[in-house]
Amino acid sequence: MTDANRPELGREIATTRDGMDITRGYTGPLLLPNDSVLRNRGGYDLQIYEHVYSDDEVKATFSQRQLAVTQCEWQVEAGGDRRVDKQAAEWLRQQLHAVGWDNITTKMHNVVFYGYAVAELIYKPDGAYIGIDKIKVRNRRRFRYDQDCELRLLTQHNMFDGVLCDRKYFWDFNAGADNDDEPYGLGLAHWLYWPTLFKRNGLKFWLIFLEKFGMPTAKGTYDANATAEEKGKLLAAARAIQTDSGIIMPEGMKLELIEAARSGTADYKTLVDVMNAAIQKVVLGQTASTQGTPGRLGNDDLQADVRKDLIKADADLICESFNKGPVRQLMLWNFPAAQPPRVFRVTEEPEDLDTRAKRDKDVSDLGFKPSLKYINDTYGGEWTEKQSTPPPELLPPSGASAVDGADFAQAGEAVIALLRRHGLHFAESANAQDPSAPMADQVDRRLRPVGEHWIDQVRSLVDQAESLEDLDAKLLALAPDLSLDEYAEVFAQAMTAATLAGRYDIQQG
Repeated sequence: MTDANRPELGREIATTRDGMDITRGYTGPLLLPNDSVLRNRGGYDLQIYEHVYSDDEVKATFSQRQLAVTQCEWQVEAGGDRRVDKQAAEWLRQQLHAVGWDNITTKMHNVVFYGYAVAELIYKPDGAYIGIDKIKVRNRRRFRYDQDCELRLLTQHNMFDGVLCDRKYFWDFNAGADNDDEPYGLGLAHWLYWPTLFKRNGLKFWLIFLEKFGMPTAKGTYDANATAEEKGKLLAAARAIQTDSGIIMPEGMKLELIEAARSGTADYKTLVDVMNAAIQKVVLGQTASTQGTPGRLGNDDLQADVRKDLIKADADLICESFNKGPVRQLMLWNFPAAQPPRVFRVTEEPEDLDTRAKRDKDVSDLGFKPSLKYINDTYGGEWTEKQSTPPPELLPPSGASAVDGADFAQAGEAVIALLRRHGLHFAESANAQDPSAPMADQVDRRLRPVGEHWIDQVRSLVDQAESLEDLDAKLLALAPDLSLDEYAEVFAQAMTAATLAGRYDIQQG
């Protein structure tokens, strides 16, 4: 890049001073607001908008908007993970608690209504730091901006160009304007002026109407030869009956009132209702928050979303200006090595955990398992993963004593050999970690008493046999008495237990 093409850093061409701004015409030391209503109806004095704020509907709807912001919890977030960053955030949190951040937010929120707001910061020593003693929100009518958009304070002795305000002592910002050439912003009062004016005049005529037609109007009749003095006395007498509602007329003259047809809409109540609805739309973006029948509007969710958007926008506007102004200044003085913390309000509504839990269950049914970190982050508290346990024992206790060591092995081998001789076999587990191993062990324990009873009978035959041929013959004779009913019962229960255990394992996934 050649020197000729290199931009001049910090250069501003389309400034608002030195006659560069054609939208303002001649400008003196101080800039005047470009608000057409304020210029043509109020003489650049915001007092006209204070009259707008006195309207009952304006006050009610704008208070809703203010309270919706301040009811949101405010927090201070550290600018980084270092120790000094966290110390700076904690120190700032204590400062805002001490000065009453919600009260300050409510007053500075009027920037949305008037277009700009100004607060003064008063400092105090706080140990080794420079702390905030007070934040006083000042009347915006006392301040103007000069051609450099610098804030100036008007005084009794200096109303022409004011006194330049030192930025480190003041916090100011604007809202609503559609360009950066308007330091005064453009508040909601600009759009609320006409609805409140029409409503106020409509109410005035409505009250006159009620006074005139709420009770009879006095009528006096004079003859054609009455003097002016006599007419005056008669009119005074009529007005004495009811203020400004008496009339006089000569005999033979007729006077009738012209009024709108009863079936028409030319009534005062309709005018007031329409103006109130206009006020609600300007302030809240909709009318359902102050009137209407729930369930019949058809767009309740949309109107709720509009209200949420306004709350978040207002909260972000105030917090952002404070973070860029006073917070940065305080950090430069007290924690120059820290990343500046951030003040914000939590405007998002908490999630419905019942709905989240149902959704998580549906996802789990598809075969996915949430992580332990997800469970702790989502549902809070301290969670640990549930340990898998073997299926509960479903077979009733037999009450038989266990056989230990070599006796158990000898008894088991003898029973198995005898069952195999009669065509029955055990399904042996080759893997000790196989899920079916606990069930096989349980079957062995249940069959043990039956096998011991058989072994006792076989042992008795062995003791009585005279030879192997004799033993074989006696065993064949004993075989019909060795019933398999107990074995069948045990195996039936074992199959039922195995089926239920299998279902349990699948469900635990």
